[in-house]
Amino acid sequence: MTQAVIESPTSGSLPASEPIGADRPGSGSGTRERLDHIDAMRPIKQAGVVGTHSLLAFAPVASLGVGACLILLHVTREAFLFVSACMLTYSCRGLGTGGLPTFYRRRFVAVGIPYLCWTLIYFLVTLPDFSTGVSGSLVHLAYLAGTGYYQLYYLLVIMQFYLLFPWLARLIGRAKGYHGVVLVASGFVQLIVVSLEHWTVLPSAFEGFWATREITSYQFYLVAGMIVALHLDQVHRWLSEHIRLVVSLTLASAAMAEGWYYLASTDLSRWLGSSSDPFQPIVIPFNIGAIACIYLAGMALVDRRRSHTVRAMVRSGSENSYGVYLAQMLFIVALSWIGWGRLTRVIPWPVLAVGSVAIVFLACVLLTSALARTPLAKSLTGRTRTSWQTWLPGGPGARIDPAPPKPDLPGLKPDIAHG
Repeated sequence: MTQAVIESPTSGSLPASEPIGADRPGSGSGTRERLDHIDAMRPIKQAGVVGTHSLLAFAPVASLGVGACLILLHVTREAFLFVSACMLTYSCRGLGTGGLPTFYRRRFVAVGIPYLCWTLIYFLVTLPDFSTGVSGSLVHLAYLAGTGYYQLYYLLVIMQFYLLFPWLARLIGRAKGYHGVVLVASGFVQLIVVSLEHWTVLPSAFEGFWATREITSYQFYLVAGMIVALHLDQVHRWLSEHIRLVVSLTLASAAMAEGWYYLASTDLSRWLGSSSDPFQPIVIPFNIGAIACIYLAGMALVDRRRSHTVRAMVRSGSENSYGVYLAQMLFIVALSWIGWGRLTRVIPWPVLAVGSVAIVFLACVLLTSALARTPLAKSLTGRTRTSWQTWLPGGPGARIDPAPPKPDLPGLKPDIAHG
């Protein structure tokens, strides 16, 4: 019987029966080859995540301007999932069921353990009400673990994706030659699902709070990430040759989404649905364009013309991006405790929001960098423990490639936990 194959964009095809996580000739066991320009996407989207939560915490959320920013910043969720799916597919190349235990074990170590650890940390930091007794507090902790504390629900979606990934990859591999059709069909399903969610047609279990934690709300971006990974050379080339078109269409789709938001906020256009709903059907074109623009921004950041210092900072931001995602609310909560939000009385909220992002992002990078050099590295940052000699970007012991990878996109085996 002929084996189904999944094409690698750089190294031909691999049989779909290759065990997940199996070492391939030349890959080197335990190595972490990189695509620097895609790694550079990570801190960009994490800054967007921090920006979203900073606005929600410190800006006047009832303001029309704040809502207009939030409707676009929500793309960071989709970008997070797209990059994770793309990198996981690109690193695995061929799939089979032979290595499933290894595959799931590695994913749990990279995502499940940090998720549980940070759930416990946030449970303690947010000062739970122990008046319900120990049993009540434990029930609340279990609820947080099952539903995801604030931003941690992203990881619940990723873990759902991991459960389905081997079979999704096999199906997409068998659809070789029809990936465009699969992508269009997935996009159509995405439009239908979010439209039903937006206009509250679905049962309550598939709307609002619960919808944000269900893979069905994001399936298009996950499928798109997988398909792009299988055609990365072609996608990279097309984006490089159509930068102005991509940026122009993204700006146009952003303007369209903002117009929708403004109309939905008026009494005369209530039929457009809730303006505060994160699943706005109108933002799908913007999300696609924004992800493409983030990809282009990653290319620009690691361009060979960039200085050694800039590339070192980008590398540090990439390595610590998962920690930024995990720890951000620790510092946002701390800022709220000291009354940071009251500064909107004397500082315009856009300025305060930018300052909040800078403070939280830098604090998270420093914390993650420190934790990555302790025995808690894997549990709290998802990173392999590293040496204190590499503490400063570009310092003694730090490795910075003399130039970023060429456009032919050399092989990759990333730490996909960095999402």
